[in-house]
Amino acid sequence: MNGRRIYADYLVFMRGYLRNPIGLFFSLFFPIILISLFGLIYSAGGAAITLYVENNDHPSAASAQFLQELNQTGAVRVSLWDASAHSGQNFSTWLAKNSNPVGLVIPAGFANDYTNHTHVNLTLYVNPEDAVSDGIAESAVGGVGNGFSFAAVNATPLIGVQTTSVGSTLFTSIDYLVPGLIGFSILTSPMFSMVDISASYRKDGLFRELSLTPLTKGEWLTAKILWYVVLTMLSAAIMVGIGVYGFGAHVTLSWGLLPFLFLGPFFFVSLGMLAGSVAKTPETAAVIGNIITFPMMFLSGTFFPVSLFPAYLQTFAHILPLYYVIDGMNQVMLFNNFAGATTDLAIIAVASVVVFVGAISVFRWRDE
Repeated sequence: MNGRRIYADYLVFMRGYLRNPIGLFFSLFFPIILISLFGLIYSAGGAAITLYVENNDHPSAASAQFLQELNQTGAVRVSLWDASAHSGQNFSTWLAKNSNPVGLVIPAGFANDYTNHTHVNLTLYVNPEDAVSDGIAESAVGGVGNGFSFAAVNATPLIGVQTTSVGSTLFTSIDYLVPGLIGFSILTSPMFSMVDISASYRKDGLFRELSLTPLTKGEWLTAKILWYVVLTMLSAAIMVGIGVYGFGAHVTLSWGLLPFLFLGPFFFVSLGMLAGSVAKTPETAAVIGNIITFPMMFLSGTFFPVSLFPAYLQTFAHILPLYYVIDGMNQVMLFNNFAGATTDLAIIAVASVVVFVGAISVFRWRDE
């Protein structure tokens, strides 16, 4: 390894990359779009959903109190539906035509049944296409209904449950998303770029020309790794800045993050080079790159917590290298758990060395 040759090749590659608008878009501007888009989505995630209600027991005091307590949950915002204002439509038809996901029907005689301790059924209309709103409405209505049941028999609940986020009551969805989107950037930019470069350089004869220079395969690949490390750090700084100052994310920056910002590009640059080297054509290389990239993109905790997956998918996620990059950054940035991050760091470090050596072994300046 010659430092001067690595630096010279690094400068050449950097200048070419900076002149490529597509590469710059996906490396720097696309992460900005992602963090802004998801930030806007999650910042609105705590807003109450609208629950349309057809109260057939109006104006009973019991139904009015039930709806008042639903409003007080903060999870739903009650909006009364007046049948007389929608002649020719029943409640269910109106909900479907107006794309409103959830609606509640309070039957006639609700107050009388409640006073006489008689079982009464409320009807909750749901939309399978909006499972989130359905779950929120069902939980709110069920919770208030249970409270009414206790009150009817003069019972006092003895156990209360307070829901908080893991690690801190301050954490929100955007906090967990920031490390995931940094991991997404670590994966996509090096992988897609190196797969394309390794295949197109060989097709265009550029590797043959490089073989006539003193530059070694290891030096060439190291220069690419260093460039993507710098690019990753810049992208991570942008996403953290937007997350913190734009959407109030609670993440901690420390020296423990740097190994992941180095080893992540190290691994995926080497993996992209390995994938591109075994492909015979740029088209085949693109297929191989997509096969490798897309499972990791969606199953490593980038956009969705791995804990929400079925057991077999969780097992599969634990064999994906990106999972350990994202999990390690979560441990460092959210929980300050450096001890927990060492296992992730060790796994990705060993994998990086193995893939780097494999890429150098398979990579050839000239096709035989």
